[in-house]
Amino acid sequence: MEENLISERRISLAVKIVRMYQHLSEHKREFILSKQLVRSGTSIAANISEAIGGISRADFSAKMSIAC
Repeated sequence: MEENLISERRISLAVKIVRMYQHLSEHKREFILSKQLVRSGTSIAANISEAIGGISRADFSAKMSIAC
């Protein structure tokens, strides 16, 4: 149950980040900061995915600390 909540939130965050990137690049013509935003924002979801697939509690904790 808790894993589903984390999964939903990480996907939701990644989608919001990508939408913000699209808005910044299309409407505000901001390219450098928007690219950095999408890279750093979506890496959170990737790190959480790695943590969920961790082989131990210690591995999970270490990978989650990277995501936060």
